[in-house]
Amino acid sequence: MDEVHIPSDSQARLLRIARWTLEDVVQGGQRQVEQIGDPCLQSREYGAFVSLHRGDELRGCIGTCTPSTPLYQTVVDMTQAAASRDSRVTPIRREELNHIRIDISILSRLEMVDDPLLLELGKHGLHIAQGERRGVLLPQVAAQYRWDIRTFLEQTCLKAGLPKNAWKEPNTLVSSFSALIIEESL
Repeated sequence: MDEVHIPSDSQARLLRIARWTLEDVVQGGQRQVEQIGDPCLQSREYGAFVSLHRGDELRGCIGTCTPSTPLYQTVVDMTQAAASRDSRVTPIRREELNHIRIDISILSRLEMVDDPLLLELGKHGLHIAQGERRGVLLPQVAAQYRWDIRTFLEQTCLKAGLPKNAWKEPNTLVSSFSALIIEESL
């Protein structure tokens, strides 16, 4: 499975772009977007998830495994969505803006998995699909909750709205990916 490699200066730039986007969404502004010449940030090879946290509380997390725009634009779009359109939480409010930490997970391409029980927890994320239903869990989720691989598979199925053992069914597509996690420090 491909690993995601992005230089540290490009990672820092992505975090700045996400922070500016978050501020604009919450404060109703619209900053002039800088010209992005960085080839890493222009890449269309990577998906991205943006997670917003207030302390230990998840305040939004939205992403895509199948990018259609350059990486920096995917991060802008996912930051906007995580801040205002994650149906599991209320939109980020102005008064909490300075307490929100941004994590960006840059995803490798999805790869079909023959034996999902051989995936490495904490290293591989999961994408499970059956018909129109899809569920994605990032690699760090299994580590955070100390799940074993079966629980990780079951939880990804449940997130997709499928029965927990749907990953065993022949019409279920199980894919994995690796992720580079870029964490903002507050």
